[in-house]
Amino acid sequence: MIISLLVAMDENRAIGYENRLPWHISSDLRRFKSLTMGHYLVMGRKTYESIGKILPGRFMILLTRNAGYQAGGCIILHSLEDAVRYAEAAGEQELFVIGGGEVFSQAMQFAERLYLTIVHERVQADVYFPEIDENDWQELESNYLPASEMDQYATTYRILEIKSAAIT
Repeated sequence: MIISLLVAMDENRAIGYENRLPWHISSDLRRFKSLTMGHYLVMGRKTYESIGKILPGRFMILLTRNAGYQAGGCIILHSLEDAVRYAEAAGEQELFVIGGGEVFSQAMQFAERLYLTIVHERVQADVYFPEIDENDWQELESNYLPASEMDQYATTYRILEIKSAAIT
């Protein structure tokens, strides 16, 4: 099973502000839906609460330290390792980690693929994506999209694969 991180971040690696995304980029939301449809998604409680709903056509694994936390339609687990085991046992081929900052930090050590949306802007933020050592990753794809009526900011979509995985 491939463990992938899927994130939109600005040029300073900012990913959130006051428990929400600091932008609305329609093309990125369409890409997110296309990539994740039919897959298991792993997220922290705050990310789930910021989304505010179940995402149709996906299996949502919510990580929380609170043993009594409930969220209808979600699989509640308490560690990233448990989430990986759960998805693997279910036959998942590619598990998507979608945030937030703490979950991304934990998941970087397991990540084999990164789906990055680089938002060409610098926004106010209080949550950041971990640093990426570009020497450890091979770029598989990079596509620049200019700002438009639908997308307030220019973006670059990148797919990176860990070099050790790319060699095998």
